[in-house]
Amino acid sequence: MDGTVEKKILGILDEHRIMTVATNRPDGWPQATTVGYVNDGLTLYFLCSPQSQKACNLARDNRISLTIDQDTSDPLAILGLSMAAQAQAVTDPTEIAKVLFMLPRKYPAYSGFLMPDAEKTLVFRVLPKISYVLDYTRGFGHAELVMV
Repeated sequence: MDGTVEKKILGILDEHRIMTVATNRPDGWPQATTVGYVNDGLTLYFLCSPQSQKACNLARDNRISLTIDQDTSDPLAILGLSMAAQAQAVTDPTEIAKVLFMLPRKYPAYSGFLMPDAEKTLVFRVLPKISYVLDYTRGFGHAELVMV
């Protein structure tokens, strides 16, 4: 991947905190859910309840699509990411602890909230495979395809 494009992707990941994750339901319909995330480079992490539809969908099929962007009134100011990725449940206690440590750093306004109980929460690692950098400042509909 080109260093300039990677820097742009990392900038978008670091600037935002919310993503929409689409998983595959058993009936074939996609299910889109908004989640908070943290990232370590191009690896993203999100948490969810083990009983959630998202977790059930991912146990069956770990392919996801996701978007990260911001609301803007100017369509030529759209800057975001659209990715195809694989999500894997994290089982390593050290990696889970790292993610739980990263959360309050990305979300300092939430520092007064209790951190989720690691035993009652699933942590998913998201590994992007294909990414589109959406940059409408370079023209309406402009997207750069990046194989990760």
